[in-house]
Amino acid sequence: MSSHTDQSSVTVLGLGPMGRALAGAFLDAGVRTTIWNRTPGRERELVARGAIGAATAEEAVAASGLTVVCVVNYDAADAVLRCEAVTGALKGRTVANLTADTPDRARSTAAWAAEHGVRYLDGAIMTPTTTIGTPHAVFLHSGPEELFREHRPVLDALGGTHTHLGEDVGRAAAYDIALLDIFWTAMTGYAHALTVARAEGITARELAPFAQGIGAILPPIFEGAAEEVDNGTYSGANNPLTSAASSMAHIVHTSEAHGIDAGVMRAAEGLARRAIGLGHGSDGFLRIAEVLGRGRETSRGAGSSAS
Repeated sequence: MSSHTDQSSVTVLGLGPMGRALAGAFLDAGVRTTIWNRTPGRERELVARGAIGAATAEEAVAASGLTVVCVVNYDAADAVLRCEAVTGALKGRTVANLTADTPDRARSTAAWAAEHGVRYLDGAIMTPTTTIGTPHAVFLHSGPEELFREHRPVLDALGGTHTHLGEDVGRAAAYDIALLDIFWTAMTGYAHALTVARAEGITARELAPFAQGIGAILPPIFEGAAEEVDNGTYSGANNPLTSAASSMAHIVHTSEAHGIDAGVMRAAEGLARRAIGLGHGSDGFLRIAEVLGRGRETSRGAGSSAS
């Protein structure tokens, strides 16, 4: 069987923490794994475990029918993949790009791949390095479904769930952006909460169990609100925007009384009060999603007018 169709081999480009975790999971599953990293030295432990260290990226991608890329962003990925020698070696082979970036970059990379005879899947890793190779890992994929199915046996070595989101190659990155938006805004809120609590003499350890309780109420809220948001109903029966804005004002006041930057909460309160000003005070908090989207519609309108 040629390396173009060998279903028991893979190449991993990029040996940061996540790349090393991916390569390790492939090795643990018995997949013949070739590795390469721009900065030498990171391959030693993996080579000791049985990985094949390639001297060049060209040599690495030529070793397998499937190359998994996991680097810091698409600029770094392009610097490797769009090298003439590497591009030539990839012709007829598959790249599964698990690098995090934006949907438009995923689509432009797919277009480049098609122009150069490279088969291309895009993807996103939604869980930390410690989950890779376990049932708790979560991977999202987008691009040609037939190509995803072809390489699914090797990708399954990474453990967890692998969800194909559709033929639009930018869809995995779009999910990634939206889900990381939740994560980082939540982490920013938690950091702010810890700062305010500390100013009031409450330690992070004392707050933690109650913070977990707040976190636990969010999943059912997400699930329950999804239909309302898609339908544009935004019920505020249990907690109207006017009430939400009032509690936000309390957070802003307490923060600033301690000299703590309240910019994030001021921005949230501003969105709530803008929605209230538009006549939505009795609606639920997620009405602000519509308010946020109006900037997008205004931009589209301006673009149409310009044309």
